Amino acid sequence: MSPLDGKSFRDSALQSLKANALKDQTEAITSLQIMLNHPAGIGDHSTGDLHDNLNEALSKLADANDRLDTLGRYFKVI
Repeated sequence: MSPLDGKSFRDSALQSLKANALKDQTEAITSLQIMLNHPAGIGDHSTGDLHDNLNEALSKLADANDRLDTLGRYFKVI
C-alpha cells in the first residue's frame, strides 16, 4: 500500500519511526556481531577504540529497543 492510498499521516509517521528504529537495531546488532565474532573485520583499532565502539553499538541497540517498546506501549505500533 502506498502512503497515498488512504493511510493517515499519523499511521505513516508511526510506521516511519518504527522503520527507523528497526534499522538502527539491525545496524547495532550487525556491528556487535562483527566486533565480537569476527575480530579480523575490526582492522587496526586499539583496545580503547574497540571498547568505545562496542559501547556505542550497545547504546544504539538499547536506544532502538526502547524506541520500539515505546511505540508499542503508547501508540500500539506492532
